[in-house]
Amino acid sequence: MTLLMAFSRRSILLAMTLASVGWGGFVQAQPQPPIKILVGAPAGGTTDTMARALAQVLGTQLGRTVVVENRPGAGGNLAADAVAKSSPDGSTLLMSFTSHAINASLYPSLPFDPVKDFTPLTMVSTSPSLLVAHPKVPANNVKELIALAKAKPGQMNFAIGALGSSLHMAGDAFKMKSGAYIVNIPYRGTAPAVQDLLAGQVDLMFAAVGNVQSHIKAGKLKVLGVTSTKRLPAYPDVPTIGESLPGYESSAWFGLFGPARMSPDLVRRLADAARVAVQSPEVKRRIENEGASPVGNSPEEFARFVESEILRWRVVVQYAGAKPE
Repeated sequence: MTLLMAFSRRSILLAMTLASVGWGGFVQAQPQPPIKILVGAPAGGTTDTMARALAQVLGTQLGRTVVVENRPGAGGNLAADAVAKSSPDGSTLLMSFTSHAINASLYPSLPFDPVKDFTPLTMVSTSPSLLVAHPKVPANNVKELIALAKAKPGQMNFAIGALGSSLHMAGDAFKMKSGAYIVNIPYRGTAPAVQDLLAGQVDLMFAAVGNVQSHIKAGKLKVLGVTSTKRLPAYPDVPTIGESLPGYESSAWFGLFGPARMSPDLVRRLADAARVAVQSPEVKRRIENEGASPVGNSPEEFARFVESEILRWRVVVQYAGAKPE
């Protein structure tokens, strides 16, 4: 090899090397776009809070920026549809809630399949609700309420913050199991429903703990039962509804999904990171502040749970004849 040829070859290699490094000799890695978690509910609600609690720690686990994007509408279906149609590269995820299972029966047709078009990653949390009443209601527990409602069919009512919501279905499941006829009064949102309950315009409501606990402490509402299978530490003297109505349970849940067709390695990486995030002290604290309990199960466990929820709520939707807003 001549000196000129050797010099030319070294020059070419040097040029290639310089093209691949930045100033100071460090490799210029292309920044990865942020992972988006779509939320089918407005900012400030429980689903949004769960997503934002998870996002920062999840991003640390994955070495990526994770942002939350709210796309409310159609009971969460707008966000779900966007994720179902997204690339299976893990860049677009969904924080969904109980309505994901309820909507499978509530809506006559959906632009996606709630099972086949998604990859369940992990259940983030579960959140029981409280059956609360205005103090004027002459019942102090579930047995007394059922007896009163049966003695006065159609004369008592439930405030419903959103048709088709988990709290709406909690009330219809209660009526289905108890045989009591209680009228639903729909509202456009939880806040006006709670205000009318406080004013005594309506009798009863299934409500998230965070929405009514201050009113309970102030004596403006009374608790008749909790929807979980176990009594709540914050209300140890309040029986579960199932203690009086065997088999009743209606806790809301929140979970992280990806689109279908994700690779097994990607599913495992995202699911593992999400479970670590759910069990981190900061995320657990924020979840518990919402009156919820962290879960963090496996993709397989979460997938089985979602399928069982779709079947469970189908029975209640058919009983109630519920229709979407």
